[in-house]
Amino acid sequence: MDGGGGSSDMTLAFELAALKQLAEPDAVFSDARTWSKYVGVVSEEPTYVVTNFTRKNRIRQDFFSGPRGREESLENVKRQFDTDRHVFVGTSDEDAALAEQVEWEYLPVEQAAEAADWELGEPDDEAAEPTEDERDDWP
Repeated sequence: MDGGGGSSDMTLAFELAALKQLAEPDAVFSDARTWSKYVGVVSEEPTYVVTNFTRKNRIRQDFFSGPRGREESLENVKRQFDTDRHVFVGTSDEDAALAEQVEWEYLPVEQAAEAADWELGEPDDEAAEPTEDERDDWP
C-alpha cells in the first residue's frame, strides 16, 4: 500500500500524436514514471514509426500498440496492467470517444501538459525527423 492518495497506481497511455506535440517527450515520460505505474504509447501508425520515435527520443515504454489497432491495444493494456486508473492522453474528439468506448479516462494533451508542467511544442527536429545524413538506424 502506498502512503498517499493512491494516484501512483495508474496506467498512462499516450497517443503518438500527443507525444509529438510535446517539446521534450523523453522528459515527459521520465516525469510520468514518477507518478504512474506503467507508461506507454498507442497509435494507428505502423510499429516502426512508433519504435523510431521512441528510440530517437530515448523513451522506454512499458507497452505499445504494435500491430494491433488502438482499441484492441487499450483493451489489452487494461487487462494486463491492473491499476486503479487508466488514463489515455490524446489530441482529438476521436481519441476522447475511443477512451470512453474502452472505459479509460481521457485527458487532452494540452490539459495534461498544463497540469504536469510539460512544455508543448515540436520535439527537437533532429530527434523527430532526421535528414538523410543524420540517420542512425543504418546497419
